[in-house]
Amino acid sequence: MTRPVNIRGNGVAIVTPFTEEGKIDWDSLETLLDHVLKGGVDFIVVLGTTGESPTLTKQEKDELFDFVERWVAGRVPLVAGIGGNNTLAVAEQMVGFKNKGYDAILSVTPYYNKPSQKGLIEHYTYLADRSPLPIILYNVPGRTGVNMQAETVKRLAEHKNIVGIKEASGNIEQVMELKRVLPQDFLIFSGDDILNLPYTMLGIDGYIGVLSNIVPNAVSKIFRLVNEGKLNEASQIHYDLMPLVRLLFAEGNPAGVKCALSHMGIIKNALRLPLVPVSDKLSDAIKQELVLLQEKGYIRK
Repeated sequence: MTRPVNIRGNGVAIVTPFTEEGKIDWDSLETLLDHVLKGGVDFIVVLGTTGESPTLTKQEKDELFDFVERWVAGRVPLVAGIGGNNTLAVAEQMVGFKNKGYDAILSVTPYYNKPSQKGLIEHYTYLADRSPLPIILYNVPGRTGVNMQAETVKRLAEHKNIVGIKEASGNIEQVMELKRVLPQDFLIFSGDDILNLPYTMLGIDGYIGVLSNIVPNAVSKIFRLVNEGKLNEASQIHYDLMPLVRLLFAEGNPAGVKCALSHMGIIKNALRLPLVPVSDKLSDAIKQELVLLQEKGYIRK
């Protein structure tokens, strides 16, 4: 079975910029897209959790999907975030997704209602039978309350329309088990920025992360260097970025990354409730770390 999608490398889970009045900030989104594309990202994920998808209306989501598709204009692959805990409603959204410029759909495990492993298999099978695009599974138990086990993913990998997984359990043993049991052409993406380096050493296919909103070139370079066997160089970049990664998630995502991007002058530091900006203390720490990274050449002056 040949899987119908070829997405590899550094994928950015793009944030959704807002104005101070809470509207989508289209000008800032253009600036951000230009920033990540010039930084060498390999693909873009629109409306993942980092994009604050739970707080957007259907109309806003449609407008975002359309805007990014038009602006990127085929320069890199696009992945649409479409997920939820109502299987029938998610399937309806997928069937109604008409954007031709997208290559796959990223769909998170159902949250709050905590399905069993059998429930996960039936949920994703129902979606995959109906989706017009290949599906990338998204396992993030810290947000959803349920962990999708490797054996479950192996079962789902038998479906021709399920092509990969964003693995954000933080469990390196689980990633090793996925590599052991899954077909070689089934894509595995790191969903934990802090674990990108060791996961790449295990032979994963790329990242879907937050850090690439800020330093896309550096994150892309880690993936490339590891695959070229230049582990010392890749490790140095990874270790240089670790303090920033910790700060970005200290008070939740995307509050941290939006704070960093606002310090860089790319977007405004605006979120939608129930999310709020990070504390002044954390904001100052993020700003100081950005200055250090700028001095090391990771961020252009």
